Amino acid sequence: MFTAKELFERRRARSRAKLRKVANGQPRLTVHRSSKHIYAQIIDDQAGNTMAAASTLDADFKKASKTTADAAAAAVVGKLVAERAKAKGIDAVVFDRGGYIFHGRVKALADAAREAGLKF
Repeated sequence: MFTAKELFERRRARSRAKLRKVANGQPRLTVHRSSKHIYAQIIDDQAGNTMAAASTLDADFKKASKTTADAAAAAVVGKLVAERAKAKGIDAVVFDRGGYIFHGRVKALADAAREAGLKF
């Protein structure tokens, strides 16, 4: 049998394999969540570098929210990463949810990034 970590890694790999087929050179907005924080990065896979990032550990976030582990905090992070991407001229991305279900904090981050102007 597989451990929970192995199952998560399989889901992540399956999700990213599908993204590679539809990305067409677009950067990807990837999400990592822990029990206390949420992180978002926009990654250019062709060049192998991070173009924009935001998390609940940023100073800008600490001014905007008090808690770090709820959907409201994820929405603030989504808005921050979208603003930083727009400042660098990135309009369209593909959303990489990793091995996480598109629900709760992950969905809140994605919805906030869409409202702030990112297209995916």
